[in-house]
Amino acid sequence: MLKKILDSSSCAECRLCCVFDRYDIWETPVFTEKIRDRILDLKPNTQFISKDGGYIFKADRLSEEGLFSCPALTEKGCMLGDGKPFDCRIWPYRIMEINGRRAVTIASICEELYNRPLSQLVEFLENGLADEIFSYADSHPEIVKPYYEGYPVLLFEKKCV
Repeated sequence: MLKKILDSSSCAECRLCCVFDRYDIWETPVFTEKIRDRILDLKPNTQFISKDGGYIFKADRLSEEGLFSCPALTEKGCMLGDGKPFDCRIWPYRIMEINGRRAVTIASICEELYNRPLSQLVEFLENGLADEIFSYADSHPEIVKPYYEGYPVLLFEKKCV
């Protein structure tokens, strides 16, 4: 989804968006039932928690560094390939609700995009990605996260939720 703006090899090397600590559990991707079942076929011991019509993975085992990884992350990258959850396909863009309005924000921890000109990030959204994000959120409201301070807002939805 972001191949026009984000180099996939940079993502494969970084993997920062696939690893979480106890403070950013809210950032874990929301899986559809189909994706959850695919992960369970490959990793049957994975546990999921139901969340507003979707599923998030249960992350109760922390590494020595206090981190946990997405169950779809392997040493070669994401086992889901192009079948990743929507949250992952649009990362580091995020859809959040701010005072009753949906907005596309960006995570500052993705250095690859965060260091690009703001105009380039917004232009990419305006060239169709924002419409795709808002449309997906219409049918999958579980992916809309409450606004988290520090996420720069790039674009508000034209209509109110």
